[in-house]
Amino acid sequence: MYKPALLLGFVFAALSVVVGAFAAHALKPMMELSQQNTFETGVRYQVYHSFALIAIGLLSAHISNSHIQYATLFFTLGILCFSGSLYALSLLQMNGIVGLKGVGIITPIGGVFFIIGWVMSVLAVVKG
Repeated sequence: MYKPALLLGFVFAALSVVVGAFAAHALKPMMELSQQNTFETGVRYQVYHSFALIAIGLLSAHISNSHIQYATLFFTLGILCFSGSLYALSLLQMNGIVGLKGVGIITPIGGVFFIIGWVMSVLAVVKG
């Protein structure tokens, strides 16, 4: 099994629970509904792709090729960029910081990383 994918998947999954609970209990009273929704989208996509990382790690026990490592890399970058930028956007807006100077452009880049991660997963299976 590809341990880096498993470890990253488990760590990101645990962090999604921590971040989601923190937002629901500590930040919710301070956030507007749109900020809450943005933050929750980040948590949701982090959970989905944490499970994808775990699946890739388990899949690697049966399939061994470079696409497994690329899928791991791109899912990880996607979580950091997509979910991380949504967390940052929500927190910056919550604190009245507007004009976010480029933070918003990171979100679609993270989305592209997610898509590439899924393509790499498909290629891992097809070529494995």
